Amino acid sequence: MPIRRFEELESWQVARTLANVVYERTKQDAFRKDFGMVDQMRRAAVSIMNNIAEGYERGSNKDFAKFMFIARGSAGEVRSMLYLAKDQGYLPDKQFDDALVLAIRVAQLCWGMVKHLQ
Repeated sequence: MPIRRFEELESWQVARTLANVVYERTKQDAFRKDFGMVDQMRRAAVSIMNNIAEGYERGSNKDFAKFMFIARGSAGEVRSMLYLAKDQGYLPDKQFDDALVLAIRVAQLCWGMVKHLQ
C-alpha cells in the first residue's frame, strides 16, 4: 500500500518518539540548567522529524532524498549530544541507551529511504 502522508512513514514516527524522549529527558533538574545544550538538543531532535515531513511534502524523490540526508545528519547530532549528556551526568545509563537506540534507528531508516529513492 502506498504511503499517502508523512505521518505514515516509520522514520517520521520514530523521529517523533525521539523528539518527545529528548523533551522529556531535558526537563530533568540537572539537564534543564544547561540551557544551551537543552536548546540545541531539542532543535536537533525536532529537525529530524521536520525534515522528513518537509522532504516528503516536496513531492519529488530528489528533494525527499536531500531532506532525508539532512534528517540523518540531525540524528547524528542528537546521538553526539546524548553522549555528552551522559558524560556530564545528565542521563543515567538506561535513559541514554533508550534514546541512543531511537537515534540510531531513525538514522538507519533515513538511510534506507535514501537508498530506496536513488
